[in-house]
This record gives sequence, structure tokens and C-alpha cells, in this order.
Amino acid sequence: MDVLLETDRLVLRWFTPDDADDLVALDADPAVMRFINGGSATPRDEIVDDVLPALVASRQRADGYGYWAAVERDTGRFVGWFHLRPGRDAGPDEPELGYRLRRDAWGRGYAAEGSRALVDHAFADLGASRVYAEAMAVHTASRRVMEKSGLRYVRTFHADWPVRIDGDEHGDVEYAITREEWEAARGEQ
Repeated sequence: MDVLLETDRLVLRWFTPDDADDLVALDADPAVMRFINGGSATPRDEIVDDVLPALVASRQRADGYGYWAAVERDTGRFVGWFHLRPGRDAGPDEPELGYRLRRDAWGRGYAAEGSRALVDHAFADLGASRVYAEAMAVHTASRRVMEKSGLRYVRTFHADWPVRIDGDEHGDVEYAITREEWEAARGEQ
């Protein structure tokens, strides 16, 4: 198992072709996909032919960014994935944080635990100047994860998404933490 990092309860490791069934199950849950595409499952062939190869290939990035499978440290059970990737409109030192977890892993603090670890990794190991994350404004659980991960609300914006879903009329939100804020928070611990 090629591990990026470990937390108290999670291991974030690189994806392998053996993760196909777990990804299919994750993206087949309408509750998981609700704020992504309105609840539609991602077809298995799309995951096997397109999504998983892209996730596996992310380990080839030279800049330390990528997508990682998250598994429980004690059991090895797949709970979802996290990413730290260059942002769409940001510089290379301002990565975007993201996550998607199985419904049975919700409410256990895994999303915040993994996100905090990746924020630390971005600043301590990759030299990031800022880390940000985005979610639908109505996705209160994801907003709580961002806050628990040390990110603060920056703005509300309206993206032009190809698929309209319930709640998107309220827009999307951006949360972020700068290197200075991260260093100050670490000094308070």
C-alpha cells in the first residue's frame, strides 16, 4: 500500500485498479451524489474506463498533488477519497481541497480529519500559500467540514454548471486558509 499520510483513524493512500468496486459503490449512492449531480449514479464503465485511470494517474504528478483513497486505519475499509489539486483559477501554490465519503462514514469526523491532514501537508510539505475548497451554499455538512479543517468563509458565487440541481440557485461558497492563518493556528496549539 503506497501511503501519503496517516491520521489517528485514516490512511490516505494512492488509488489502484483494485478500487473500482469501492468507487462504483460510492458514486452509486444518491445521497453521496446529491450535491454533485443531483443524485445520479456514475455508470460503472465510466468509473472503470475514465474516472479510476485518472485517479491512479494522479500519482504521476511531480508537484505532490493528487487524489487519495481513504481507508480506516484499523480495518482497511474504504471510506471515500480526498484530493489536493491545483485550483482552476488559482496559482500552483493555491491548491483546492476536496473529499467524497461513503454515507456510512458521515458524521464520524473523517472528512475533517482527512482534510486537516491534507491542509497540513499542503503547507508543511508542498509550500502552499493558500488552500481553498468549494461547495454548494446549501451543503451545510461540507461547509462544517471546511470550518473544522481551519478554512474560513471567503465568498458566495454563482457558477454556470452544466447540470442544474436543487439548491444551486443559492450559489456556491468558497472557504480558504492562508499560510499565515495556518501558522498562527499552529502557534496557538
